[in-house]
Amino acid sequence: MIRINLLPFRVARKKENIRRQVSIFLLLILLTLAALFYYTQLITKQIQAVTAQTQQVNSQIAKFQEKAARVQKIKADLKRLDEKLDVVYSLEAQRDKQLILFDMMTELIVPERMWLEQIKTTAISVSIKGIAFDNPTIADFMKNLERSSLFSKVDLKTAQMKKFNNDLMLKSFELLCQKAQPKKENTDAVAKGKK
Repeated sequence: MIRINLLPFRVARKKENIRRQVSIFLLLILLTLAALFYYTQLITKQIQAVTAQTQQVNSQIAKFQEKAARVQKIKADLKRLDEKLDVVYSLEAQRDKQLILFDMMTELIVPERMWLEQIKTTAISVSIKGIAFDNPTIADFMKNLERSSLFSKVDLKTAQMKKFNNDLMLKSFELLCQKAQPKKENTDAVAKGKK
């Protein structure tokens, strides 16, 4: 019987299988490396695109912040202007009231018997300092003030004799007057004039 040694054939087949497996393994490593390189390139491009967009957005933000700062400055300027206008309007209203007050004072004093030295006004009261010849003159002046529409209450704060030039004795007085509350129509007219 003839014997055939199949051992070299099996060894050759094993070597070929090992070569094939090593080739497949190396091919898989190469494909994995190629896929990783492609993925890295793709991620790098995306990062560059996002970085470019971020820089563009940051530049736009800087432009808008400059504009917002200008708008805030303009708003602050407008607010200051409104405050100044409010002061002007209140001064105008006060000026009219002061003119009325001084005009009325000339009508309320007792002629040739007294004169006024000082008038101080606040929002709710008026302080009047003056000199009169005698107490009845001061009393007449107080009655005139009470009858006027400007004041709701008149109080005598001080009244004392003072010596003036040539040993002339006169009465120095100080009155405290409460202003009458303005009528609703007047405040509405002032508010309309302000607008």
